Amino acid sequence: MQQFIQRFGVALLAVIVSTVAVLWFRKSSKNQTQKKEKQKQLEQLSKLTGELTHEIKNPLSTIKVNLKLTAEDLQNSENKSQTTRRALRKIEVIQKEMDRLEQILESFLRYVDNAELQKTPLDINSIVSDMVDFFSPKAHSHSITIRHQLCGKPLLCNIDENMMKQVILNLFINATQAMNDQGELIVKTDKRKKNAIIQISDTGTGIAPDKLPFVFEPYFSSRSRGSGLGLPTAKRIVEQHNGIIYVDTEQGKGTLFTIEIPLIS
Repeated sequence: MQQFIQRFGVALLAVIVSTVAVLWFRKSSKNQTQKKEKQKQLEQLSKLTGELTHEIKNPLSTIKVNLKLTAEDLQNSENKSQTTRRALRKIEVIQKEMDRLEQILESFLRYVDNAELQKTPLDINSIVSDMVDFFSPKAHSHSITIRHQLCGKPLLCNIDENMMKQVILNLFINATQAMNDQGELIVKTDKRKKNAIIQISDTGTGIAPDKLPFVFEPYFSSRSRGSGLGLPTAKRIVEQHNGIIYVDTEQGKGTLFTIEIPLIS
């Protein structure tokens, strides 16, 4: 058991070190003369980090399964003492933290993933409509109303459908968390010059002025339990589509995220 924990710790430390290296290379690759070499190194680091993350997920899954089986054994025992009940509560806490760690690892894998986009001509309206339908039950469970207004004309763009859906999902989740189980999530699409526009706004608490410049920075989160990778991942994917994403906010009233993606000429 001790050897298992040591291996898990070493793998986790390696991911942390690799993460720092990935972020450093991304920030330091602005010099055009070094960009290709930096990109090659970044791809190698991203691959290594992804492999290490998978190595962590394997023992994590084993721990989760064993915790579940232990909890079932305790639940099925005929004599539930006070000690047993305390143990069950502790196992429940551990299981929740394991789920959170798994979500963080999944977010990190998406962030470092440099896979080539599979772009095809698609209507932005269709993508947004699909995601509204997909997310509506989740929003309803948090007493949040989704309102959407789609452009009356097709908005054809060269996009990777799965990646763009991930962007929209990240923004939906971000908006839901900002509203604390009540409010409105408003989604609009439109055309502006040569770009398709996606706007996602909420009626939440807004973003504090001192935090606004950092919302797209990796591992920055206004929530204590946030991964800090949802918005940076969204920004990276939008930029891979030659688009831009920006935010407007007013404390106490809500936040608006706008995405602009080039239309097919």
